[in-house]
Amino acid sequence: MSDSTTSQAFRDAMASFPSGVTIVTTVDPDGTWWGFTATSFCSVSLDPPLVLVCLAKTAQCYVAFERADRWRVHILGLDHADLALRFATRGADKFGGAGFIADEDREPVLPAAAATLHCSMFQTYSCGDHTVLVGQVRHTALTDTPPAVYFDRRFHTLPSADRVPSSQS
Repeated sequence: MSDSTTSQAFRDAMASFPSGVTIVTTVDPDGTWWGFTATSFCSVSLDPPLVLVCLAKTAQCYVAFERADRWRVHILGLDHADLALRFATRGADKFGGAGFIADEDREPVLPAAAATLHCSMFQTYSCGDHTVLVGQVRHTALTDTPPAVYFDRRFHTLPSADRVPSSQS
């Protein structure tokens, strides 16, 4: 075991922690879609229902999310591993041919995601080289797609479990 506090040692330690895989999307006032991959995602509160994601201040979509009043978290399945990598790549054509559709508010939605959380901005916090976006969940949707897990720099899936698709507001 290493005691090193280097950036690489920190990255290696974080790679040893399994996490879900999400894409977070929004639309700006001009109608442009923006999105990023976030493995830093978790629930914060049940009452009110709050979740958080962390966004790098250097991300191309940073300004769009800083100004956004709403956004969606798409919890991805293993079939979307390539999409997660695309949304994590600076300068990539993130939405082209990816299966997103526009909802009634012109926001990008991935219907095939394992789950989707429609959030309104609740609070932001500046933390080092990232900003923590806290969203109040306004609507949730589940499918029967099993969620992916990111661990040791690879995508995995968990053993099958019974899951009932639903939609809740």
